[in-house]
Amino acid sequence: MAHLFCNGGAMRGGSLHHNVADHTFLGTVRTVPTYRFYSVRDEFPALVLDQQAGAAIEGELYEIPMDDIRTTFLPDEPPELELTVVALDDGRSVLAVGLRPGVLDGQSGDLTDITETGSWRRYRGLPTPT
Repeated sequence: MAHLFCNGGAMRGGSLHHNVADHTFLGTVRTVPTYRFYSVRDEFPALVLDQQAGAAIEGELYEIPMDDIRTTFLPDEPPELELTVVALDDGRSVLAVGLRPGVLDGQSGDLTDITETGSWRRYRGLPTPT
């Protein structure tokens, strides 16, 4: 089993939540404050490691078999994202998706920096599910 950090559509209430809904929800978590957070075409969020100007980003943590990440989760992810590892503020390192190298420079017009919101839900004005 792997721990997967979700910070966009796969979170509870999101359009891609069905990809993780059958797996164990471990709770709401935050990254260490070393990530920039972008909205890509206002369709989905993307993390980028930034040791100098990062912030803590909120998300949800799920326990998912690696095979399900490969066969169910990743195929629905946008081409601008790739599987990576992020650091949580509790000291754990977990799987997540982040912006592919080169996208920040090559598609900068498609990206809006939303780091200051620290949350896709907050940026989109979405309620937190109970």
